Amino acid sequence: MSRLTPATAWALYDWANSAFATVVMAGFFPLFFKQYWAGSLPTTESTFWLGMTMTLASVVLILVAPVIGGLADVLGWRKRVLIQFTLLGAGATAALWLLPQGAWVWALLLYGLASFAFMAANIAYDALLPTVAEPGQFGRVSSRGFALGYLGGGVLFALCVGMTLQPDWFGLRDAAQAVSLSFLLTGLWWLLFSLPLMRRVVEHAPANPPPLRRAMRASLGQWRASWRHLRAEPRALTFLVAYWLYIDGVDTVIRMAVDYGLSIGLPSDGLIIALLIVQFVGFPATLLYGRLAGRIGMARAIFAGLGVYFLIVLWATRMNSALEFYLLAVGVGLVQGGVQAMSRAYFAHLTPAGREGEFFAFYNMLGKFAALFGPILVGALTLASEDHRIGMLAVLPLFAGGAWLLWRAERLSPPSGEGCKARMSRAPGPSHRR
Repeated sequence: MSRLTPATAWALYDWANSAFATVVMAGFFPLFFKQYWAGSLPTTESTFWLGMTMTLASVVLILVAPVIGGLADVLGWRKRVLIQFTLLGAGATAALWLLPQGAWVWALLLYGLASFAFMAANIAYDALLPTVAEPGQFGRVSSRGFALGYLGGGVLFALCVGMTLQPDWFGLRDAAQAVSLSFLLTGLWWLLFSLPLMRRVVEHAPANPPPLRRAMRASLGQWRASWRHLRAEPRALTFLVAYWLYIDGVDTVIRMAVDYGLSIGLPSDGLIIALLIVQFVGFPATLLYGRLAGRIGMARAIFAGLGVYFLIVLWATRMNSALEFYLLAVGVGLVQGGVQAMSRAYFAHLTPAGREGEFFAFYNMLGKFAALFGPILVGALTLASEDHRIGMLAVLPLFAGGAWLLWRAERLSPPSGEGCKARMSRAPGPSHRR
C-alpha cells in the first residue's frame, strides 16, 4: 500500500464504493426487494415504494449537503467526512444480510440509509480530486477512478452472481441465502478497499481553521453563502443545472434497469448477465473515453454520450428479448462511465481553489436532487399509464434539456476566480472554447 501514489489510492475508492452501486443499487436490491422482501405487493406498488425511498434519501442529502461541504472546506475535513460516511454506508449495507423474508419496510430503511451515506461520502471524495491531481490530469485521473469502479464492481458482482446461480458450490442453502450474503460482502468490500485512500491521501488543513463550534454555526448558514459564491461563477452554475438534468437520466437508467426488465417480463438471470456486461465493457470504455476527451474536449465527449443514451432509452421501450437487453447493456457500458467521469473532471476545472468541498456539495446535491425526480417520474408515469414501457420515456426530456444547457455553458466566459483560471489554462482539449 505504501507504494501507491495518492492519485491511485484516491481512484481505488471508486473500486470500493462502486460495489454498492453495482451489487446493491443496480443489481440485487431491486431484484431481491421485489421478489423476496416485497413479494406480497403488486409490482407497480413495489416500484413506487422503491422510487420513493430513493427520493427520500436524496431529499435528506439536499438539506445537509452544503453543511457537509462547508465544514469539509473550512476545517480541512474532506477525508474525515468521507471516512465517517463510508463506515455508515458499509454498515447499513452489511445489515441487509440480517433481514428475513417479507421485511420490506426494514429493507427500505437500511437501503435508504446506505444510499444517503454513499451519496454524502461522494461529496468529500469528489472534492479531494484537486488534492491528488494537477488540473491537466483531472480528466485522466477521474476516468481512472470510474474505470476501476467498473472493474471492481464487476468482479464482486460476478462472484455474487456465481454464488446465486450455484449456491451449493459455496456451501450455501439456496439462492436467497446467497443474495443475503452478497449484501454482507459488499459492505466489507466497500470498507476494505477504502483503506488505501485513508492511508495514502493527505489533506492539508487550512492555516488557521476556526474552532469547531464556530465552524458548525457558520456551516448552518452555508446555504446563502454557497449560493452567493456559485452565482459569482455563471458558467459553473449553468453547468450544474445541465448536470442536474442529464445525470438524472443516467441515474434513473442505472437504478431502474433491473426493475424495468422484470416488469416487462425478461428473465432475472438475463438481467444479471446484462449488468455484468455493463461493468466489464465499462472498464476499458471509460479509460478510452478519457483519451477521447483529451482529443475533442470534455464537453463534446459528454454530448456524444448523451446522444447514445437518448437512443438507448428509445430502443428500450420497444425491446422484447434478453438479447436486445444485452446489446443495450453494451451501449450503456460504452458511455456511462465516460459521461460520469468527464462531468466530474469538467466541473473540477470550474471550482474556485479553496471551495472544492462547497462547490462539489452542490454538484453531488444537484445530481441526487435530479434522482428525486427521475425514479418517481418513472414510477408515477408507470402507475398512471399502467405500462412500464411508457414510464421509461420520462427520462428523455432530461437528456435533451441537459445537453442544451451544457451547450449554453460552453458559450459563457471562463470562470472568474484565479484558481479557476489557472485550472482552465492548463485543461486539456478544447472543452472550454467559446
